[in-house]
Amino acid sequence: MTDPHVADHEQEVAGRPSTGLLTRVNAPIARLGMYLSVTGLLIIVTIVFYQVFGRYVLNSSPTWTENLALVLILYVTLIGAAVGVRDAGHIGMDSLLVMLPDRLREKIELVIHVLVAIFGVAMVYNGWILGASVGTVHIPNLGLPEVVRYVPLIISGVLIVSFSTEHIIALLRGEEVVPSWN
Repeated sequence: MTDPHVADHEQEVAGRPSTGLLTRVNAPIARLGMYLSVTGLLIIVTIVFYQVFGRYVLNSSPTWTENLALVLILYVTLIGAAVGVRDAGHIGMDSLLVMLPDRLREKIELVIHVLVAIFGVAMVYNGWILGASVGTVHIPNLGLPEVVRYVPLIISGVLIVSFSTEHIIALLRGEEVVPSWN
């Protein structure tokens, strides 16, 4: 039989907001990532609008717009995906986890965050390798090195590792990571 005071304390501790160093660093980074992703999305819409305007109104479609929009899509989606990992917006099976006992659910969540962190490491490694392999090639019509297409993969991987580590530490402490948009 468990001591009721211990059970009350465990329930009181569980779910409290995480306040560790990693949380104090990650929260503003995730918020900045959200702002940059939204700004990038607005820039993409503007670029595509300009391309359509140039093609159908001016009869002179700008050649650089498509390549720039494609590069920006990589930044928007990958940085947004990393923020989604921190804010628990990634694909998951929460409906199944909710039905499990708390102890088992926490262990499965821990395994999930470890696997996501490993995936982030793979993103960094492969982004680095791929970026290095195209370092001397330039993107047509932009003049930018092809490596700019792989930088968001590396940044996103680093953020995913950091955000997953934050979740792992919070789970081990019985804390909860508060989403950046709160």
